[in-house]
Amino acid sequence: MCASLLKACVPDTFSGLSLFGGEILSIETTLVSNYSASVPAAYRFTAPSAQVTNATFCNVTLSYTHPGQNDNIIVETWLPTDNWNERFLAVGGGGWVAGRFILSYGGMQGAIADGYATITTDAGLGSANDASSWGQISPGNVNLYNLQNLATVSLNDEAIIGKQLIKSYYGKGPLYSYWNGCSQGGRQGMTLAQRYPDAYDGIAAAAPAFYWTEFIPATTWPQQVMNMLGKFPYNCETDAITAAAIEVCDELDQVKDGIISLPEECLTRFDPFELVGTPINCAQTNGTVRITNAAAVLVNETWHGPQDVDGTKLWYGVTPGSDLTGSSPQSVQAGIAATNCTGTTCVGIENILSQWTQLFVSKNPALDLSNLTHEEYGNLFRSSSQQYRSVVGSADPDLRAFNKRGAKLVSFHGVHDNIIPLGGSLQYYSEVASISPDIHDFYRLYEVPGLGHCFGGRSQTPTGLFEQLRLWVENGTAPGTTPINVTDVTGFKVIGSRVLCPYPQQQRLVEGCTDTAAAECWTCTPRN
Repeated sequence: MCASLLKACVPDTFSGLSLFGGEILSIETTLVSNYSASVPAAYRFTAPSAQVTNATFCNVTLSYTHPGQNDNIIVETWLPTDNWNERFLAVGGGGWVAGRFILSYGGMQGAIADGYATITTDAGLGSANDASSWGQISPGNVNLYNLQNLATVSLNDEAIIGKQLIKSYYGKGPLYSYWNGCSQGGRQGMTLAQRYPDAYDGIAAAAPAFYWTEFIPATTWPQQVMNMLGKFPYNCETDAITAAAIEVCDELDQVKDGIISLPEECLTRFDPFELVGTPINCAQTNGTVRITNAAAVLVNETWHGPQDVDGTKLWYGVTPGSDLTGSSPQSVQAGIAATNCTGTTCVGIENILSQWTQLFVSKNPALDLSNLTHEEYGNLFRSSSQQYRSVVGSADPDLRAFNKRGAKLVSFHGVHDNIIPLGGSLQYYSEVASISPDIHDFYRLYEVPGLGHCFGGRSQTPTGLFEQLRLWVENGTAPGTTPINVTDVTGFKVIGSRVLCPYPQQQRLVEGCTDTAAAECWTCTPRN
């Protein structure tokens, strides 16, 4: 353990910091010793589980403001005292949260275990889990400074501050700087590549919440469908249709494993309306019910995505096989098509992302989303993009500056993501490729059959991908396939290994191979 670094964990060590457009308000330092933690792979997204044992690091918690904006942003940095690998790893947030919450702290614990200096920011939003406390500066008026901090500004500030803290503490800056995040953290990573190409050398941006202004209102479409129908099916009906789709489409990839690997083909093979009238056992009623036409409409519309009143497609739907009700063993919240039933009476469940339409688009927190007409829904959907795409859309496909400096980007997206549709990631990749035909030289995207949103479902996360990113950045070794484990229905017991393929290649079973649980039986082929 370096004695000089132990002594250097004091505010005076960091007194020379500067941030153009910002003013440092306070610096607090705490020497943390004998720190231990177990970090599940799910919290690291692209890296394996980790164990921190008796670690010592300097916690530097800094607050700053942008004068005139009345904000107060907190950045927290952990600087290891004895095993620094001369690298910097920033971790992303989730949902409405920029960072400094359970998942980002899990990412930081994993970073410390691997010897990284690591950082997180709250973007000035404090400990809020949603936007209700900061979205508006006064009734009807959006707090654009807060939104801009979440969307972009705090991300570049964080990189600048983190590198200065590292240089002040160790006497030199990091050799390489990395970003790792999923969902909001994935959107943050994509924004950094687009707007701040000098911030990081390597970015892992999983299931990114980009196309924010489209995908967020799209999450409310299933509830809108039920509101327009005036009918709210039991969750058991929706789950039964999903299960039937898996039964029909499971073996389209020649393997029966409970995973729909080819969702687009499934949409052409399976018709939910053929199940109308089918009797099923229903936990909500402790008896038998018949699948209703309303349930078939709900599932069909959720799979195909929102459309305007004239039938124009507005955004992608989630894929067949995705958990629409939040009933899987790994779910921690209701699904986007879930209902809440008391006896024979069911109602819809408004999700937390509906705050976007209420606080920011309509600017009316009291807006009753359950009472919108189809036309009103479409108007609000378009207004979302009109007002905010340049602020928080995070889908600029021009990555030429990022590529020019030699930075690298990897991303994965669960095929069964039940919140952020896979279609957005595929669209973005195609848009980048239209500008940068050499896209494969700096950007790799992996589809993960069976995986839900960031983690959960019948697939685990690609835990070798971050190390592949690092080798790509530092050694020029581009990632090809990346290993993945598939699980049983609990999501925890591993039943086989496979490989993921860089898009636009697809995972395929090797012809004649019988041990489908072995990675050797899987290969990559051109997309049909």
